[in-house]
Amino acid sequence: MSTPVSAPASPPAGSLREMLDQYVAMRRRLGYKFQHQGRMLTAFVEYLEQRGETTITVASALAWVTAPEGASICYQRQRLSAVRGFARHLAAFDPACQVPPARLLPAAPAPVPYLYSPQEISALIHAAGTLAVPLQAATYQAMISLLAVTGLRTGEALALDVADVDMDAALITVRGKYDRTRLVPLHPTTVTMLRGYRARCGQLCPAPASPSFFLSATGTRPFPSAVHATFARLLARAGINDRHGRPPRMHDLRHYADGWVMCPA
Repeated sequence: MSTPVSAPASPPAGSLREMLDQYVAMRRRLGYKFQHQGRMLTAFVEYLEQRGETTITVASALAWVTAPEGASICYQRQRLSAVRGFARHLAAFDPACQVPPARLLPAAPAPVPYLYSPQEISALIHAAGTLAVPLQAATYQAMISLLAVTGLRTGEALALDVADVDMDAALITVRGKYDRTRLVPLHPTTVTMLRGYRARCGQLCPAPASPSFFLSATGTRPFPSAVHATFARLLARAGINDRHGRPPRMHDLRHYADGWVMCPA
């Protein structure tokens, strides 16, 4: 008579910090960068440790998610999503762990993009040309033009390398989230504009410090925070303000998506 074999018991849960390290490592092995979420969850675990809690409860999750004063519902939902993922992982090892429900917070209202007019696009390109540093002026003229005609996201444009832009084939290889790629066709006038921009880069910065297609004033890849700060200055110079009930953003250029704009010569 064979001896029955009992099912293996779940491995005991380690400390919250150990379990978090395990969870983050697992997500990264699956191909996720998990940088922003990792920082969020580290702050959440520190919050639980300060309160002397050894597992996740719905009450503690809600308290942490809504703690930042003045935080938007979108940001709170990002925090909740990160906590829910970790809680589902932890619950497999810790029966006392509570997974916060997805509808713990109200739905975030869909943001309404600012819709630029053709005249405003032209005004932005002209304003970019008034920047004092020639390479910076050329970069912002080209970047604004490209965003307006292709629908690229700002981050996607900033991540472009020279090798991603095939002038001969009139195609851009865009590297999006989770290392996904897509091909974006270019109008002939856009190709002409981009060729002119890269020729200008060669004159102003013959030996750039980065393979980036768009270059900062120092020949490096433009830093997102600096790009958005400069764009705010360009909005002011172009006389563009809140016309649609929300402040205009650089990201909203992708909703213009015309096939042709007045690209700089």
